[in-house]
Amino acid sequence: MKSAPHWKPIGQRPHHGILLPLFALRSEKSSGIGEFLDLLPVIDFCAEIGFDTIQLLPLNDTGNDPSPYNPLSSCALNPIYIRLESNEGFEELNQSPRVRTQEVREKKLKALAITFTRSFSKIRHENAYQQFLQYQGNWLISYAQNQENPEFHLFLQYLCFQQMEKVKRYAEKKKIFLKGDIPILLSPQSIDVKENYEFFLPHLVAGAPPDYYNPLGQKWGFPIFDWDGHKNELRTFWKQRLSSIASLYHLYRIDHVVGFFRIWAIPEEKMATDGYFIPIDRSRWETQGRELLSMLLDFSPLLPIAEDLGTIPDEVPRVLKELGICGTHVVRWQRRWNNGKELIPLSEYSPLSLTTLSTPDSETLQMWWTQYPEEAQMVASQKNWTYHPTLSSEERFSLLYDAHHTPSYFHINLLQEYFALFPELVSSHPDEERINVPGTIAPTNWTYRFRTPIETWSHHIPLIKAMRQLRA
Repeated sequence: MKSAPHWKPIGQRPHHGILLPLFALRSEKSSGIGEFLDLLPVIDFCAEIGFDTIQLLPLNDTGNDPSPYNPLSSCALNPIYIRLESNEGFEELNQSPRVRTQEVREKKLKALAITFTRSFSKIRHENAYQQFLQYQGNWLISYAQNQENPEFHLFLQYLCFQQMEKVKRYAEKKKIFLKGDIPILLSPQSIDVKENYEFFLPHLVAGAPPDYYNPLGQKWGFPIFDWDGHKNELRTFWKQRLSSIASLYHLYRIDHVVGFFRIWAIPEEKMATDGYFIPIDRSRWETQGRELLSMLLDFSPLLPIAEDLGTIPDEVPRVLKELGICGTHVVRWQRRWNNGKELIPLSEYSPLSLTTLSTPDSETLQMWWTQYPEEAQMVASQKNWTYHPTLSSEERFSLLYDAHHTPSYFHINLLQEYFALFPELVSSHPDEERINVPGTIAPTNWTYRFRTPIETWSHHIPLIKAMRQLRA
C-alpha cells in the first residue's frame, strides 16, 4: 500500500473529529472573524472530549470573496485570519451575526499596516523571517510582487504562517491532528493561472455533469489543467503546493478527487449540459488517476483523504483502495443507486473511509430531515422510528452516535451538528446553520458564524458530556 508511510504517524484506527470553517469561529480576542489563534482553545476542547482531529476548510487568500474555494493563490494564506495585537474598534464586527468579509478585511489590513510600519524594519533581519522567505521560495515572491507594496505582503504571509505553525505545534503537544483542505482547481484570477496560463486548456472551464441532485449540471468556471501538454511543469507546481502546507497540517482533504481521473470540461460560452469528460477516452481515467494520486503521495508525507462525492466512476474507489487513501461517506447519500430507496448499512462501510452526516455544501442534518422526508424516512425505518419532520435531541444524538461507530477510520461532523443537540447553541431557524448552497450567489454563502463564542461553548458542560459519550 503506497500510503503506508503516510498512515504511520496517524494510525489506522478510529479517529473522531470536528469540521469547522475558521471564519465561523468567534472569540473575545477575535476581530469580526475566526482567526488562526482561535484554534488554540478549540484544540483544548477536542483534547478534553477525546476527539483527535480538527478539519478545516481551505485557508488560502481569496481577497474579498468569502468562498474559501476561490483562492487567489494556491499557497498564500488569508491575512484576514491574523490575530491582531488588539481588537479595539472591531466590537461591532465581532457581534455581527455573519462575517462581513470585505469590512473585516479592509479594517484589519489598515491595522496590520500600522504594525508593519512599526516593526518590519527589525523583523526583516531576523533569522526566522529569512528562513521563511527561503523555505517558501518562488511562490511567495511571485505572490508578493503582484501586490502593491510587496514587502508588506511578505510580512503578512510571515505572520500567517507564524501563527498557523504555532497552532500546529500546540496541536501536536495535545495529540490533535489538523486536517487541511486542498482544492484541485484554481480561480481564473489567481496568481497561479495568470502567470502560468499555458498550463491550462484554452476556452474550457470545469464543472460537474448533470446528476440526481443537479439535473442541469454545474458550471464552476475554473480553468482545467493541461496534464497532457504540461505534465512536468504541473508536477513541479503540485510539489511546491504540497511543500507549502507541510508546516501547517498533519493530513489533508483532496477536494473533488474525481477530477484527477477525469474532469467535466465545458466550453466557456456553453451551458454545463454541453460539457464532456477529459480525457475523452475512458480507458485512460484509471491510469491518469493512479499516476496523479501517486504523485501526491510521492511529494508529501501528509496523509490525503479523498472527497469522492457526486457521480463517481468505478475507477476511483478501485484506485483509492489500491493506494490506501480514504474516501468519504455522507450517510444520507450512501445508497445502492440501482435501488435509490435502499441505504447501504453502516456496518458495510469500508475502514478506508471518513463517515459524516453533512458537509459545508449540503443541508444540515435537520434541514435535510425536514426537506427530504422520503429520504429521511429511509433512515427512520432503519432505526425503527416513526418519522416526524423535526428531530428530537435523542434522535439526533442517536444518528451522531451511529456516525461515530461505523467501521470507518475517520468520523468527522460539522461542529454545528453537535451544537444542535442544545437549542441555546444554534439558531432557532435551521436554515441559518447552513454554510453554503452550491451554484448560488447569496450573502449567506460562506459568511456563517457560530452563534456563541468559543468561551461559551467550549465550557458548556452538557455539550462536553454528550460529545464524550458519542465516541465511547
